[in-house]
Order: sequence, then C-alpha cells, then structure tokens
Amino acid sequence: MSLQQLSLTLLATPGITFLLLSLLWLLGVPVSERAMSRLTKLVYAFLTVIAGIIFYKMWQDDLHSVHASIGDHWFKVAHYEFPLTILLDRLSLPIVTITVILAGVVGAFSVRYLHRDPGFFRFFLLLHLFTFGALLVFMADSLDVLLGGWEIVGITSVLLIGFFQYRPDPVKNALRVFATYRVADLFMLMGVFLAHHWFKTASWNGMFSGEWPGHVNNINGTAATIVAVMLVFAASGKSAQGPFCGWLARAMEGPTPSSAIFYGAISVHAGAYLLLRIEPLLHSSAIATGLVIFIGSTTAFLGTLVHRTCADAKTSLAYAAQTQLGLIFVEIGLGWTSFAIVHLVSHAVLRTLQFLRSPSMLRDYNRVHSAAGGRIDPTGEHYESLLPKKVQLWLYRVALGRGFYDPIVDRFIVAPVVGLARLLGLFELRGGKS
Repeated sequence: MSLQQLSLTLLATPGITFLLLSLLWLLGVPVSERAMSRLTKLVYAFLTVIAGIIFYKMWQDDLHSVHASIGDHWFKVAHYEFPLTILLDRLSLPIVTITVILAGVVGAFSVRYLHRDPGFFRFFLLLHLFTFGALLVFMADSLDVLLGGWEIVGITSVLLIGFFQYRPDPVKNALRVFATYRVADLFMLMGVFLAHHWFKTASWNGMFSGEWPGHVNNINGTAATIVAVMLVFAASGKSAQGPFCGWLARAMEGPTPSSAIFYGAISVHAGAYLLLRIEPLLHSSAIATGLVIFIGSTTAFLGTLVHRTCADAKTSLAYAAQTQLGLIFVEIGLGWTSFAIVHLVSHAVLRTLQFLRSPSMLRDYNRVHSAAGGRIDPTGEHYESLLPKKVQLWLYRVALGRGFYDPIVDRFIVAPVVGLARLLGLFELRGGKS
C-alpha cells in the first residue's frame, strides 16, 4: 500500500468501527463485553501498526509530508470551496501516533474498569468516535477539515462527561462544558470565515508557503492578526486556558478512563496543536504572540495555586494538566517549537498514566504516609516562605476559591443571559395569548 492509502486507512478505521457498532445498536444486535474488548484491542493494535509503518516509510524515503485526498472539488459554491485532504508531516505524525497508542491503552484499561456497567457499550462507541475525531483534527490539511474533527471531539467529550446520566451533577457539568465549548467555537468559526475571506482558502497550503516548520505566511498585517487572535481564543477554549479555564475541573465528572484520554492526553492538547500549526501566523503579530504568552502564563500560575489546595486526586490532576498546558502555550509563544512538541507528547503520556492510576495512587500515598510515621513534608514550602504572610493567605484564599472563576462567570455572564432569555420568553407568551 502507498503512504496515501495507509494514511486514509489510519483515519477511516475508527470511523468505520463506530459506524459498524452504531448499526448493530440500531438493529438491536447485542455485543458482549468480550467481543467489544477483542474488537477494541484489534482496532488499536492495527492502528498502531499502520502508524509505525507510515513512520518507517517516511523516515526511509526522507519524506517531510504526505498528502492524501478524498475529493478535490467535492464542495464548491462560486469562489468558495474546500477539498477533503489530509496531511501527515513532522508535526502531525508524532501526535497521531501517540493518539492511537494512548487510546488503545485506555480502551484496554476500560474493559475491566467498566465491567458490567450499564453504559459499557456506549463508552466504547464514543471512544471510537473520539479517536476518529482526534485523528481528523491532527491529520487535517485545512481549517475546514480540522473544524469537523474539532466538533466531533467536543460532542464526544460532553457526552462522556455526562456518562453517569442517572446523577444530576454529571449532566449539569456536561451542559456547562458544552456551553463553554460553544462560545469558544464561535471564535473558530470566525477564524475559518475570515481565512476564506482574506486568504481565499483555509487550507494550510493556501495560508502558508513551504512545509512545517519552515513555512511562512501568505498574508500579513491586520488581517493576519485578526485571524490569529480568533484562533488563539478557539485554542484556549479547547485547552481550558485563559477565559475558559473553569470547565476542566467540571469535566472530571466523567469516568476515569475518559478523563485520562480527553483531559490528560488528547483533547486538551488539540488547542496547543492548532497553535503549533499556525505558528507563523502567531509570530507575524506581536498582539497574537503576546496574547498566547499572557494566557498561558496566567493560567499556569492560577493552575499551580489551585492544584495545591484540591482535596481529590482527579481535580488535582486536572489543574496540574492545566498548568502544564499553560507552559506549553508560553513555549509556543516564545517560538520554542521542538521543545513544545516534546513537552506536549511527554505530558500526554505522563498525565494519562496518572489519571488511570489515580485510585491506586491514593492507596499508595496512604501506605507511604503510614510508613513515614504520619508525616510527609509538603512540597513547595521553600517557595512560600519567600512571600510575606499576608500574601500567602491572600493566594491561599484565591486558590480555595479556584480563582473565583465560577462566581464571576455566573454573575456577569450567565445571569444576564438567563435574564434576557426569561424576558424574551415573556414576549413569546404574550404573543401566543394574543
């Protein structure tokens, strides 16, 4: 098989698996846990082998990128068109490879974790759909195709946060995350629209000249700045950074395996990947570059504070992941591209394993705590001692309140929107009576 065929096979396999399982569900055909386990292990082993073959062939032939097209002119209206084309290069291939490996690890772990759970089939159905969406994001050759995968990852994320739907809190938090995603995705839609308006295309080849990482902008000035800023906010929403930093802790309501693959490994890194992909666009604008560094550094600082005061393991890991993502944003803003990729991949692997072993981690901590005679020195005290006592107490209050993010959003954003909706509802009722 050619590299193009292998690339298309890599992308299509989890999508076909999802469609097959969906068809069986619609037809009422039962799928046993053993069959689902074997199918999942087979799919991700196959994907890992395909990714390895692509990696080896590209290295052997000294190829920097591989393009595969599904249809060059499948959608066209006047001067507006976008092709269905995928891309594997030195940026996307490492992230694609780690995606299929970690998704396979989580799938194998979930077989026992969700044994006899009523939502067993539903979880694996969403896992395959998520893998397809994530691969579509990382292999997209344009903002148009990336947006499709972006939305698939978002909806599967929300459905898995509300996985335990018989409890009110997971459903409520899933809706809150969904609303946050919707706001952030408006910036993505605006970025895609403006790219088509100014670049006349949203494909990477049309927006940039050359291959990553040596590509350069095809447009500069105010237009490039506006598109870059829109995409920075979109990336911040997906990676829980800056004004969207409050949703990640709410996402911990989902099962531990989904927390690992979404908020430790893959989903939250999609924003950082987008920034890496449009790096020339960022660095052509001092405003966009400064915005990325500011958002990343402030979120890393807040995440560090809150992480040290969290009482449960998963929430603590969520804020720790948020901190590292903030640092990755700063590295991208500073132009440390290679370091940012290494940091991204290693953080994804580490955080996945930490989420998966979070229940046993508590048991290990208690064992070490008992072996140490009930005394384990907390970390970071030498940094705290450098600050005045009043500053320490103020920072501690901010950390306990998690930056007061939720109260501020509820008061100044949610409450006015709900009030406006109720007011409009009154007009609708009056109109109906008349």
